[in-house]
Amino acid sequence: MPRKPTQPTVLRERAAGVRTTARSLTSIAATAGVSVSTVSKVLNGRTDVAPATRERIGLLLRQHGYQPGARLDFGVVDLLLGLGKGQPAMTQHDPWTEQLIHGTVEAAAEAGHSVVVTPVDSAEEFDRWLELATVRGTHGALSVVHLPRGTELQRLAAAGIPVVVIDPATEPGPDVRSVGTTNWQGGLTAARHLIELGHRRIAVIGGLPSLWSSQARVDGYRSAMLESGLAVDERLVSHEEFSVHGGRRQATRLLSLAERPTAIVAANDAQAFGVLQALRDLRLRAPEDLSVVGFDDVPVAAWAAPPLTTIRQPLAAMAATAFRMLRAGESGTAQAHHVELATSLVVRGSTAPPRA
Repeated sequence: MPRKPTQPTVLRERAAGVRTTARSLTSIAATAGVSVSTVSKVLNGRTDVAPATRERIGLLLRQHGYQPGARLDFGVVDLLLGLGKGQPAMTQHDPWTEQLIHGTVEAAAEAGHSVVVTPVDSAEEFDRWLELATVRGTHGALSVVHLPRGTELQRLAAAGIPVVVIDPATEPGPDVRSVGTTNWQGGLTAARHLIELGHRRIAVIGGLPSLWSSQARVDGYRSAMLESGLAVDERLVSHEEFSVHGGRRQATRLLSLAERPTAIVAANDAQAFGVLQALRDLRLRAPEDLSVVGFDDVPVAAWAAPPLTTIRQPLAAMAATAFRMLRAGESGTAQAHHVELATSLVVRGSTAPPRA
């Protein structure tokens, strides 16, 4: 009796089948004298193809064993979850990610669409997703942080898959539509709040400097300090991954300084939770010994001890806006290439005037 294939073998066989199907579609496109995206549209029952062309491609598809129009009789969009190099792995259960998924699903449901969520943390994972999406069909992709460039954009265009990037890792060019938030203003607002409370020795823990949003938040902090006539002590400026561990590590270092800060601005809520952990390690308290400001306002921020003062970025609204940009692109409506939604300060119990 032949042995049942192991899981890796099964996955390899599935991947091989996807690649074979993708090559078949490419061959059909070449025979019909059209693009792969046009073949994909006919396969998925899209109506934005000339009737004569649709009939010709449909005949070729049937000759190759496909059933035109049977794949997508309902709307599907893809949500791609990816992070910049050096960041902790993003999961669907991360509070930050959950807000983006929630916003996408709600906006898609209003339009009668379904959402397929796929982690894309490497070029290989992007390639696998694109092969699958080309075969099964999709109305477009929302790419979180991961900013397609060069050949990736060319392949998306060839497959007829529009893309909108949410919170792009680097500054997007005019060839990519994107949605972000007012990161610089958020960093400015966080530092101003602490300055208005009377703090003068304020530290900042930024994300990795390679991330566009991270650098903007630190720049906003610097601007608030300078406009208030306060010098920026570079010993109080650090960069870390967006994680609890990163915030804890940097806070421990900052609190070991001979002249330690009286307040810390963290580049995201996870880092701020790490700062609170470092305080407990050292038998210190917020806000009595140190004021702490986060960035994001994930739901658990209100449950921290003490509840976290933070900069709210409208994550669910960012995802919903990106989805609507995809839909507007289908209708050919003129639209901006980059949209920024406003941040706001949420004051809770982790900030207070410094001790006299």
